[in-house]
Amino acid sequence: MQMHIRHETRYRYERPVKYSVQSLHLTPRRDLSQRALAWNIVAPGRRLEQIDAYGNISHLLTIEEPHREIRIIVHGVVETADADARLDDGPLSPLAYLAPTQLTLPNEDLKAFAQNAVSQVEPQLRAQALAEAVYGAVRYRSGTSDVQDSAAVAFKSGEGVCQDQAHVFIASARAVGMPARYVSGYLYTGDANDAASHAWVDVWLGAEIGWQSMDVTHQRPAVRTYCRLAVGRDYLDAAPVRGMRQGGGGEKMEANVLVAESAQQQ
Repeated sequence: MQMHIRHETRYRYERPVKYSVQSLHLTPRRDLSQRALAWNIVAPGRRLEQIDAYGNISHLLTIEEPHREIRIIVHGVVETADADARLDDGPLSPLAYLAPTQLTLPNEDLKAFAQNAVSQVEPQLRAQALAEAVYGAVRYRSGTSDVQDSAAVAFKSGEGVCQDQAHVFIASARAVGMPARYVSGYLYTGDANDAASHAWVDVWLGAEIGWQSMDVTHQRPAVRTYCRLAVGRDYLDAAPVRGMRQGGGGEKMEANVLVAESAQQQ
């Protein structure tokens, strides 16, 4: 299918910012499961494009003039595979996605949870069983977590958003020896009021199968109606926008995402 996407991110500051640097993962990955037919970025300052360590298309955005607002708009058309397609392995070995990070470090409770979820399950079904267990343990509820919350925090609270469910799954998978990576991108639901950035996971199922993409939030394979922006060990590696600044005081961020099957729907 063809996904028509428009994503606007706007930062407003209390006082002028002297200097800011933003790392952007806002361009669809060059994966076997998708290709960008057209894509454009509109943003102030200077941009340097590069491919990061995970195979993502990254832009370093630098603004050296004083500013009180940053407005970043990306829009374009992405064609996704109608059938399951093998995902790009990326430049790193799957073993690189076994190491815990600050956001995915499993505590003893998470280790016990993960072991219990897969202990009586055939190896080829463990990813699905773990996704179902995470879905039951961490209920989706918006506005209940922070982007800096770890998997252990989300698991203890028992609720969170797609990012939290992805982190709990990744921490649990790694705890039982299953390489897993975080995925950021867009999901087409058919509902214009339900468009937003989304997060899901990839799980390594061995050399013969490769990576399987799974949406823990919606309990289904993340194929066809999903556009992949970036992958990484956790949210910090794949965040659509992440940066630092000098000055500015308080900050307000707004994001608006539109995803449709045709340009007319937008």
